[in-house]
Amino acid sequence: MRKLILFIVIGLAVGALFGQLMLSTPGYFLIRVGDTSIQTSFWLGLIVLFVLFWVLYALVRILSSLRRPVGRLKRWNNRTRNRQAMHRTVQGLVALAEGHWKKAEKSLVRSADDSSAPLINYLSAALAAHYQGRYDQSETLLKKAHGSTEGADTAVSLIQAQLMLDREQHEQAVATLTRIEKQLPEHPQVLKLLKQAYLSVGDWDGLRRLMPRLERHNLVSDEERRTLERSAYLASIRNASGDYRRLDEVRQLWAEMPDSLRNDPELVLIYVESLYKAGEENQAERLLRQTLKEHWDAALVLRYGLLNVDVERQQMHAEKWAEERPQDPDLMLTLGRLALRNQQWEKAREYFEASYRSRPDRMACAELARLYTSLGEREKAQKYYRQSVDMLHETLPELPQPSHS
Repeated sequence: MRKLILFIVIGLAVGALFGQLMLSTPGYFLIRVGDTSIQTSFWLGLIVLFVLFWVLYALVRILSSLRRPVGRLKRWNNRTRNRQAMHRTVQGLVALAEGHWKKAEKSLVRSADDSSAPLINYLSAALAAHYQGRYDQSETLLKKAHGSTEGADTAVSLIQAQLMLDREQHEQAVATLTRIEKQLPEHPQVLKLLKQAYLSVGDWDGLRRLMPRLERHNLVSDEERRTLERSAYLASIRNASGDYRRLDEVRQLWAEMPDSLRNDPELVLIYVESLYKAGEENQAERLLRQTLKEHWDAALVLRYGLLNVDVERQQMHAEKWAEERPQDPDLMLTLGRLALRNQQWEKAREYFEASYRSRPDRMACAELARLYTSLGEREKAQKYYRQSVDMLHETLPELPQPSHS
């Protein structure tokens, strides 16, 4: 009751105030359009304007409320389509995981336009098409994936390279990955795929350059690193050693090689052959001798006996080795050959026979047979020739032979 009385009192006071203003402040509004004019008092015009303002405000509110149902309908429709797209996307991904490639591709492509992440749809659909052998369709879907999302270049290119490797399109994969590598030289997935691509095409030089980064990012185990390094240097040196004019290249590879590989017998032998072809037999002899001090190997010992540098010095080194390895058949064979080079026929015979006693094999038999033939002892020569042939027969496969009547 008090509030009502207070409201009435305030209303009367405001009315009296405006009445006093209307009496004390005369004025008028004049609106003229062409030959027509409308004139009214200032306060009445002010009231009319105030009423018009509220009428227009009410109309705007009414029109706005009429638009809301349409917007709400659109938002509801978009949410419904998005939910359906999400449902189809999940179905497609499940089908992809289960190996139902055709179903997966269909679901993923249908839901791509309404999906909140179309990149996932198109990339997954490209995989499904690839697994069906529809490679052209797979490439088309990858292009759509590229255009669907800004900044997806790397992801799309990596998937594309992976699919190229799977299709054995190794050269194209190398080209794609090399392009990405220029932009992202330390990207782990790029490096892993490049390793696979280089191995596929036999690009050993590229693999050697890649190894430090693979190791830096822990993308290879110690065992795999050693295996890859050995294969890469073995192939590179073997390729360069075929031409004696490329000796400088071989030397550079040998200098770059990890220390752990410099005692590898196969690598040492290839390097020795390169030196030998280029007329660097003295260096080849030093390399073999130094390697044999640290790593004894039969193939290196036998190769040492075939060099012809300073034969007396070679024989002296070999005889020192024999003090520690008196029963080594390969070393005895090498000593026999060095003795032949020094024209020490009796020593050569003793060494060859010592090799034969330690391990009867075709090589020792052949050397003894040839030496006894040269010495004129044909009976002994025939004996070792027959043993050599018999040993050779043991290595032949079982095949039908004609009967001797």
